[in-house]
Amino acid sequence: MEASAGLVAGSHNRNELVVIHGHEEPKPLKNLDGQVCEICGDEIGVTVDGDLFVACNECGFPVCRPCYEYERREGTQQCPQCKTRYKRLKGSPRVEGDEDEEDVDDIEHEFNIDDEQNKHRNVVESILHGKMSYGRGPEDDETPQIPPVITGVRSRPVSGEFPIAGALAYGEHMPNASLHKRVHPYPMSETEGAERWDDKKEGGWKERMDDWKMQQGNLGPEADDAYDDMSMLDEARQPLSRKVPIASSKINPYRMVIVARLLILAFFLRYRILNPVHDAIGLWLTSVICEIWFAFSWILDQFPKWFPIDRETYLDRLSLRYEREGEPNMLAPVDIFVSTVDPMKEPPLVTANTVLSILAMDYPVDKISCYISDDGASMLTFESLSETAEFARKWVPFCKKFAIEPRAPEMYFTLKVDYLKDKVQPTFVKERRAMKREYEEFKVRINALVAKAQKVPPEGWIMQDGTPWPGNNTKDHPGMIQVFLGQSGGHDTEGNELPRLVYVSREKRPGFLHHKKAGAMNALVRVSGVLTNAPFMLNLDCDHYINNSKAAREAMCFLMDPQIGRKVCYVQFPQRFDGIDRHDRYANRNTVFFDINMKGLDGIQGPVYVGTGCVFRRQALYGYEPPKGPKRPKMVSCGCCPCFGRRKKDKKYPKNGGNENGPSLEVEDDKELLMSQMNFEKKFGQSAIFVTSTLMDQGGVPPSSSPAALLKEAIHVISCGYEDKTEWGSELGWIYGSITEDILTGFKMHCRGWRSIYCMPKLPAFKGSAPINLSDRLNQVLRWALGSVEIFFSRHCPAWYGLKGAKLRWLERFAYVNTTIYPFTSLPLLAYCTLPAICLLTDKFIMPPISTFASLFFIALFLSIFATGILELRWSGVSIEEWWRNEQFWVIGGISAHLFAVVQGLLKVLAGIDTNFTVTSKTTDDEEFGELYTFKWTTLLIPPTTVLIINLVGVVAGISDAINNGYQSWGPLFGKLFFSFWVIVHLYPFLKGLMGRQNRTPTIVVIWSVLLASIFSLLWVRIDPFVLKTKGPDTTQCGINC
Repeated sequence: MEASAGLVAGSHNRNELVVIHGHEEPKPLKNLDGQVCEICGDEIGVTVDGDLFVACNECGFPVCRPCYEYERREGTQQCPQCKTRYKRLKGSPRVEGDEDEEDVDDIEHEFNIDDEQNKHRNVVESILHGKMSYGRGPEDDETPQIPPVITGVRSRPVSGEFPIAGALAYGEHMPNASLHKRVHPYPMSETEGAERWDDKKEGGWKERMDDWKMQQGNLGPEADDAYDDMSMLDEARQPLSRKVPIASSKINPYRMVIVARLLILAFFLRYRILNPVHDAIGLWLTSVICEIWFAFSWILDQFPKWFPIDRETYLDRLSLRYEREGEPNMLAPVDIFVSTVDPMKEPPLVTANTVLSILAMDYPVDKISCYISDDGASMLTFESLSETAEFARKWVPFCKKFAIEPRAPEMYFTLKVDYLKDKVQPTFVKERRAMKREYEEFKVRINALVAKAQKVPPEGWIMQDGTPWPGNNTKDHPGMIQVFLGQSGGHDTEGNELPRLVYVSREKRPGFLHHKKAGAMNALVRVSGVLTNAPFMLNLDCDHYINNSKAAREAMCFLMDPQIGRKVCYVQFPQRFDGIDRHDRYANRNTVFFDINMKGLDGIQGPVYVGTGCVFRRQALYGYEPPKGPKRPKMVSCGCCPCFGRRKKDKKYPKNGGNENGPSLEVEDDKELLMSQMNFEKKFGQSAIFVTSTLMDQGGVPPSSSPAALLKEAIHVISCGYEDKTEWGSELGWIYGSITEDILTGFKMHCRGWRSIYCMPKLPAFKGSAPINLSDRLNQVLRWALGSVEIFFSRHCPAWYGLKGAKLRWLERFAYVNTTIYPFTSLPLLAYCTLPAICLLTDKFIMPPISTFASLFFIALFLSIFATGILELRWSGVSIEEWWRNEQFWVIGGISAHLFAVVQGLLKVLAGIDTNFTVTSKTTDDEEFGELYTFKWTTLLIPPTTVLIINLVGVVAGISDAINNGYQSWGPLFGKLFFSFWVIVHLYPFLKGLMGRQNRTPTIVVIWSVLLASIFSLLWVRIDPFVLKTKGPDTTQCGINC
């Protein structure tokens, strides 16, 4: 891979492709006529004798050896220019029609003619040749400027051909060759795996003889060594992970209480419906409707937690199986996506720490590729990423040498732990100090870039070579790709190879739908599919750094497990956060969801996708269905015995065993059938190279692809018009139609029959930042809730979507339905929070006077609610404080953000009024938790503030009324006060957020002061001690003889 070769910018027109050198003036074109293939644009190379390869001796038309051999084997066997039949050259296999020659230099290839054995091998090739074309015309023969770019780790030169040194040197431009033309196809079998298979076939007899002698004891090693090897082999064959069910002593009582609560709830609702309050029929009816909805919502939330499980991974077995000594590393490659939009809200230093943690992760460097999506086309992001790449050359070897955790420098150097623990190298302290100094200097450079970007020049940003920055207009700019680190030029200070680091900014033009984050992620899927094509992809937000360097290995324990991995579409990790206050006032950690709900879903069909910290199987994102396992044969009766019922005819299933609407991944024959039935251009877009990559189950870049052709195709697949009339966003990749594209994307995969895995390593895999300010937190919750409302009103509503196929389990469907309807709970919740205040102000109540027997329903209901919560905390390990914070914020968010989400969703559906996506700010305050006390007014604060004031006024009015009416009115008052205090206690964190920082006076003191002051004021007025009271009758009215 060529790194730092310049920024490549291209337009959707595909005739505009330029390279911008950031540190030197543009160089003139170098004439390479005669050294570049006119068919594919690749280097022609040299022969085994060292001479320039010449395919046609008549006219000398420049064609490389792969194109020459392909034309002889599959084509017309004629030169494209002079139409003369190609003669067989030295090192090439014979084909039909070749003249007899005395040269026997390659007698082993004498009969290497494409036959039935090569049928599967050339499937992709025939698709490319027969069906795929770009539709480019002769006007595409312009001279492009293309630097050397990525080439996959599996790429290798074709036998008999040696690339010309320096043919694609830095700064040189491509020749006058039409790279717009169709790239010649390439066989799928030319991969590392196929090469090893060929070696095995050549030495197969010797290996079988050695195995036989080993079994006979004639060639065996020492007994102890053999025992150790056998034990290691047995260990490697063990499963890479296992389910850890919750102890029955914890889960069985929990299930019993759930059933009991369901029965009690039914009796309670029956009593409420059959006993109306006639003098307050409106309040009674409202309360009953709210309680029925709460019961329905509780069922949707509770029953998907019926089968919670934990999981364990075995990283040592993963290494024994796929990282054996003396053999190539067999761990699967991973493409890692990091998305960013606005560097002012998502600081470049935060993104840089995420990128550095990725580059330093504990995984083979040649199997990691990091792609940064800059959807804001910001020059600040581009320059900061360039600085990050330079600092990575020092940071990565330091991390791996001393095995530090975490590997994000900002978090590592601010970690308040003993950093000398388990460190034995004498040079560690010295090198750590030096590295901390290097990082501080790096921070200063990043801060300087940020300060420079605060004021945009009138003429726009200018690069160092005087070229205007292509992204000056963020809504109208070409696609841009820059390779910062790679195989060539991507080495650290110790000379070791670094992972790939690629900057990508997709093209944006007016009049095109870009689909926000989902569109950016799909662009990264296509770019990575062209350049590296790893079979697995990890996506992270720009503020979510890798906290556990073995996180990718944890995911591979599930995805590469031969028993369960084939049907796993993604592995989701829980979200963990830094910088949250100790009490977690606004439930930012969301522990109840990640440690309870997600564990429950893992026992059904898998957790939902939550937008970050997720490792995907690429084929699942491409819309393929999971492989079908062999089905058990059903007993078929002969029809003579009536007890076996009527004999049924066998159904005729498709040959691939899958659904006719979606492809299966079972065997190569299925793919052949698929190719004949599907229009790949309509499905994946008009890119032959990308379509070819989608058919490679194990990933990898085809060996015959040239770097220039790959870059050309990468620019093409991120053009703004590429997705037109394709299935991107509807069936493939991240699904469009909601600002919470994560829920939709995971839902579509589960509907196809895939399952997901929830992985919770002891050391959190990823950590991010959360908005601890009240207003920012509510805006974040508003965006999530609005996305759920959009899904509810879309064709993907989980209540009915996918019912025909029935591949989504019912409890899993319950969970997805709950994720889309929970914002609607805000309507009954707002009414229920207002009812106590209305009852206190009107001296009415929502329930009639109850008997002793009826009171048992209320007592049993409250006891079952508390028992369910306590037992849930017992098996999940969640603390009671975290559970209570979650309950409080459920009310706060329910009557504010969720309510606004419902209103905005209805406006969008009914009136077509769309809302803008707001990026959550990732900036931090210099003072610890300083942002927690920042007050930012927003309209989201109006409903909960109103509810809080109404209930406070209601409490004061109710107590004053009881004082006026005497002792008999205190009994009904307690029921009303209970519900009102329930509302006030749940809104207590919200009130603290409104009041800001209180260094001296606690908030609770202020609340009670206001309440007590009001009560005693009314009591004082009632007593009125300054008025003289006379005892006995008034003699002025009744006279002296009274």
